[in-house]
Amino acid sequence: MFGPRRPRPPSPRALTGLERQHVLNILCSERFKDEAPAAVYAKLLDEKQQYLCAPRTMYRILESEHATSERRNHVQHPQYSKPELLATGPNQIWTWDVTWLRGPEKYKYYPLYVILDLYSRFNPGWMLAHEENGALASKLIRETCLRQGIEPGSLTLHADRGSVPRGKTVKQLLVDLDVMRSFSRPRVSNDNPFSEAEFRTLKYGPDYPNRFEGYEHALEFCRKFFNGYNNEHRHSGIAYFTPNDVHNGRVPAVLSRRQAALDAAYAEHPERFVRGAPVVAAPPKAVWINPPEDRAEFEIGLH
Repeated sequence: MFGPRRPRPPSPRALTGLERQHVLNILCSERFKDEAPAAVYAKLLDEKQQYLCAPRTMYRILESEHATSERRNHVQHPQYSKPELLATGPNQIWTWDVTWLRGPEKYKYYPLYVILDLYSRFNPGWMLAHEENGALASKLIRETCLRQGIEPGSLTLHADRGSVPRGKTVKQLLVDLDVMRSFSRPRVSNDNPFSEAEFRTLKYGPDYPNRFEGYEHALEFCRKFFNGYNNEHRHSGIAYFTPNDVHNGRVPAVLSRRQAALDAAYAEHPERFVRGAPVVAAPPKAVWINPPEDRAEFEIGLH
């Protein structure tokens, strides 16, 4: 006969009960309750040079308290030539698109034009309008190029094939600015996944309303969102750096601070790092839309 199974002894590397409770309190705090553990981990390293535990440990603590679940439904999106675009730095490839914000009553919508830098995920320009209009889109693109100091012939602007991106006004502007054009294939949203992902982040956020009370309400929401997205949001696609850090060349300084915090944590509790001294992840050196099957020749100079 087998007796009752003995409880498994705790690992010497495990957090103490007080440490686990402290991590849980922070993750469930008002500030971080809607944040992914990996983003909380990055923010604490950046703002306080504080290391609590690995992101995976944060997930385990939340799971043990039944405090984590998928909050979003991910839409599964079901030939022109496939666009293949590569960015190895800011202001080389911009993607842009238009989404619609619901107004106070049925059939009332406000078009939101958004430009996104492919490499840094930074929003150099956006505009909320009362109607979809090629002249307004041209104004946004022109002013954004001027503000970013875009040199003629240095930028490619990628968009879907909607009425405004293909409009004659925008087309002529891009010719005048010597900006190259790129388009997604019809009904293939994966040809512009970065803009689509940002719209999903905007509309599935905890503060996004079912309807906006009016134009001013929607405008104030967008100002807050894009400021936070550029300056506070730790983006998973760029190693949980902020888009502003990547766009404006602050990655080495932030990397150094993060690594110093991890080095200190490792020196204090090396037994908790099973794989040895931790190394902070850096953003990718190359970002693609539809990479070719053999891309080694394009990336040979990036390493």
